[in-house]
Amino acid sequence: QVQVVESGGGLVQSGGSLRLSCAASGNIVFIYSLGWYRQAPGKQRELVAIDYGRGTTNYAESVKGRFTISRDNAENTVYLQMNSLKPEDTAVYYCNIDLLHTDSATKRGEFWGQGTQVTVSS
Repeated sequence: QVQVVESGGGLVQSGGSLRLSCAASGNIVFIYSLGWYRQAPGKQRELVAIDYGRGTTNYAESVKGRFTISRDNAENTVYLQMNSLKPEDTAVYYCNIDLLHTDSATKRGEFWGQGTQVTVSS
């Protein structure tokens, strides 16, 4: 069974930095994409950054130049380095991994982390 565990997050002042980590474990055969999403109070969940592999990444316009997504294929881990944080970055951040896994059968599925709170004070 696939598990996805996030770490990082916390409280930081405006202009500060944080690094989020997300590790997937289980019978993983292949990873299609690793992404980070966020949801602020009263707002819909939005894509922050996504890594499709082979150097292909996409970022939300609001975080371009400040956030960097990276991955460690050997550890099935994705990171989000967040610099120059702003109060509007405050949200719960979720990682999402689209992968192929095998238990009794080989299946493709999307798995979400538990979410981690990022709070940026002004």
